[in-house]
Amino acid sequence: MRVTVFGATGAIGRLVVQRLLDDGHQVTALVRTPAKLSLTHRNVTVVTGQLTDRDAVEEAVTGAEAVISALGPSLKRSETGTALSEGTRTLVEAMAAQKVTRFIGLATPSLADSRDGPHWKHKVLPVLAGVLFPNALSELTSMTDAVTGSGLDYTIARITNPTNGPATGRIRAGFLGHDRVGSAMSRGDIAAFLVSQLTDTRYRRAMPAISN
Repeated sequence: MRVTVFGATGAIGRLVVQRLLDDGHQVTALVRTPAKLSLTHRNVTVVTGQLTDRDAVEEAVTGAEAVISALGPSLKRSETGTALSEGTRTLVEAMAAQKVTRFIGLATPSLADSRDGPHWKHKVLPVLAGVLFPNALSELTSMTDAVTGSGLDYTIARITNPTNGPATGRIRAGFLGHDRVGSAMSRGDIAAFLVSQLTDTRYRRAMPAISN
C-alpha cells in the first residue's frame, strides 16, 4: 500500500515508517529537514516542506492510499501559535483535493469519543492539560476537529503515557468506561497499532483509547 506519513522524524513517526517498510508498504514522508529522517530505503520517498505549505502537502499525499499522522503539539508551556492546527486543516484539504480518504492519527483521552462511558480521565485530564499545557490542548482539539469534521474515513488513537520501552505486542484498544484500557504504552506498540489500522475496520470514524 502507498502510505504518506506526517511527523516521520518524531519518536513515534520513525517507528511508524520502519513498521510500514517491514510490512512491505511504500512510504512517502513530508519532512522539514530530510537529514533528520536518517533512513534510506528504496520504498521511501521524501518530500521536503512544512505542514503549512499547501503545495508540499498536496505533493506528499498525491497517489497515497492512506495517510498516517504521528504529529502532536509541543508540551512546552511557553509554546504559542496554531501552526499544527492550521497545518492539519491544510492536510485535510489536500487529501480531499487528491481524493485520499483514509486518515490515521493520534490524540489523547483529554478528548472524548461519543462511544465512551463515564470515566475519571474525562474529568481529570482536560483540567490538567488546560492548566499545564493550554496551547497544546487547544492545538490538539483544533487538529482533531479538523479531521473528525471532514468527510475523511478516520481513526484517531488516543494515547495517555507513551514510553520508550520495547514493543510488547500486547495492545488494548476500546472506549473509556466500557473497555479495559490503561495508560502506559510503548511507542513501538503505538506505531504497530497505527499501521494495523490500514486494514483493521473496527475503529473506522472512531477515536479508540489504546494502551499496553
